[in-house]
Amino acid sequence: MEYSRLNPLTGEVATTVEAQREADMAPIAEAAAKAAPAWAATGPNARRALLNKAADALQGKSVQFVEAMMTEIGATKGWAMFNLMLAAGIVREAAAMTTQIGGEVIPSDKPGCLAMALREPVGVILGIAPWNAPIILGVRAIAMPLACGNTVILKASESCPRTHSLIVEAFVEAGFPAGVVNLVVNAPADAADVVGALIDHPAVKRINFTGSTAVGRVIAKRAAEHPKPVLLELGGKAPLIVLEDADLDEAVKAAAFGAFMNQGQICMSTERIIVVAAVADAFAAKFAAKAKSLLTADPREGTAPLGAVVDTKTVTRVNSLIDDAVSHGAKILAGGKADSVLMPATVVSGVDASMKLYRDESFGPIVALIHATDEADAIAKANDSEYGLSASVFTRDTARGLRVARQIRSGICHVNGPTVHDEAHMPFGGVGASGYGRFGGKAGIDSFTELRWITIETQPGHFPI
Repeated sequence: MEYSRLNPLTGEVATTVEAQREADMAPIAEAAAKAAPAWAATGPNARRALLNKAADALQGKSVQFVEAMMTEIGATKGWAMFNLMLAAGIVREAAAMTTQIGGEVIPSDKPGCLAMALREPVGVILGIAPWNAPIILGVRAIAMPLACGNTVILKASESCPRTHSLIVEAFVEAGFPAGVVNLVVNAPADAADVVGALIDHPAVKRINFTGSTAVGRVIAKRAAEHPKPVLLELGGKAPLIVLEDADLDEAVKAAAFGAFMNQGQICMSTERIIVVAAVADAFAAKFAAKAKSLLTADPREGTAPLGAVVDTKTVTRVNSLIDDAVSHGAKILAGGKADSVLMPATVVSGVDASMKLYRDESFGPIVALIHATDEADAIAKANDSEYGLSASVFTRDTARGLRVARQIRSGICHVNGPTVHDEAHMPFGGVGASGYGRFGGKAGIDSFTELRWITIETQPGHFPI
């Protein structure tokens, strides 16, 4: 069965792939399980060498990746190249971690007992990746699991099957043995059955999922039936707080980057800018001017910082958020409603809790300006959300910034930096409706290994019976 992904901008066929179905999942899971023992027994330096080759192979496909991302999701060349750069870094970081998957000797109260905590591979890990940062998040779903000695199945997004297929092609070209890195591509109509079959298969031991909170809940419930651990990196409604002593020019730059990079289609995107009253008008004027300077155009032309959003559903969702906000008294300072996937950078001021834009994740090029009376009110409004992935606070007093950051409920918080910030070796993940578990560096080891307690008795035993 073939499945075609259409270019969101032109409506032309971007990619046609052979789509797999529910019945195809068992053989894939079994192939991964068959390859697992030999891969787990492969030494750390051998795994490191293959991962470094995979990073090189990824970078060698830059032309293909740019073309795939432009046509499948309407991305700009700049966003595609940034994806490739960070993804290669993620693989190299995973390669560096292969010799860091250690254990420890734990003092035992039992005489002659040598007690150890050992980390061992889990087996087969299913990684489910989204479309919005497809190379970064596709690679993140499999790199650290491979470094830890697991075999992997990458479930490609229906929105970018070619982009995700290129990742697996790079790993295969690097020399990973058959069955160690596996790909699943399916049509949208079969997604639930395909993912359900993989989660249910006894060979699959753990799942990592990056995507919407709604789908994350479904996956967590399905996995809990077995039970199987799940790492969830879900939605966000990232707040950026601007205090009265902030450098407004720096705050404007960071807020614009965080709100509009990749058309606001990043889990860390700045969705709420919370400004204390003393500087609210000055910030709004500067920020609106910045937003108006950010042009949107066909990404293939390479003439503008913003490209197309992924589909018309995004246009409909963002337009409805604008309508609702305006009907409740908000004002549009820049941009506005769109009639195509080429959406303008939109700033809406006077947003409050009566409006959907205050709470609902937009995942588009729109940001809410929210007024706060003071620092305490700004913190309270930042925490007035079910989400808790990324956050930011701007102040010239770094000690104050740290104090505020410690009071914000989020997995990530930056002082005087944008909410969009990712590095391969940092612990990445959220709280609340943004999920649980962590990707990145040493934090990822816990997600992709089993911690076992093993003892060796070195003296004759003495027992009460």
